[in-house]
Amino acid sequence: MAKSRFEYVKEFERRDVLLPQCYIVVRIDGKKFHEFSRFYEFEKPNDIRALRLMNAAAKNVVLHYRNDVIVAYGESDEYSFILRRDTTLYNRRQDKIASLFVSLFTSQYVALWPKFFTNRELDLKHLPFFDARCVAYPNLAIIKDYLSWRFVDTHINNLYNTVFWQLVQKCGLTTQQAENRLSGTLSNEKQEILFTECGINYNNEPEMFKKGTMVTRKGEFLHIDVIKEIDRIFEGY
Repeated sequence: MAKSRFEYVKEFERRDVLLPQCYIVVRIDGKKFHEFSRFYEFEKPNDIRALRLMNAAAKNVVLHYRNDVIVAYGESDEYSFILRRDTTLYNRRQDKIASLFVSLFTSQYVALWPKFFTNRELDLKHLPFFDARCVAYPNLAIIKDYLSWRFVDTHINNLYNTVFWQLVQKCGLTTQQAENRLSGTLSNEKQEILFTECGINYNNEPEMFKKGTMVTRKGEFLHIDVIKEIDRIFEGY
């Protein structure tokens, strides 16, 4: 490459390298997805097309980086990709990993959109976009706790949203009344409200809604109890 007197500007660049021998989590999260989902009229509380689109995009990312990704886990508009502790991907540069994962995920999401939303083209004023972060975790125990945290978050959010929207759509409550009805309730109380007032047994809800989706290195989709099966997931890592 040609040299010039202007090359000194490269001295201002900083390359943050993630700590060696630490697992890396790349978490991708939808930006302003409440507005995005409202514009495209996603079904509440869960739009199965949108979830399957997220899963398909994540699968393609996993397959692209299958030598470095152990597993990926997603729910709603977020996905976490767990990278091996000994990965040397992009020399462990934080900016490279985050930017390339989120750009690949976003391009897959846009490219696959017509497959899942056959009745609605993407509007240039309402395109999807995501943010990404990389976090290094020093040991497997913390990685297991990280995935368990995201799994519990999935359950809490889905249970609340399921009851909330059923109270609105089926029982005729306003959004404010539904919010007041659920204020301070525990998990078992929410399930009882859902059953007695809306006629829905939460246990019969789709596993993907309740448990999120795990993508293996082979591109398989699993809807499992992460906490119960966490040791099996990371066997050998």
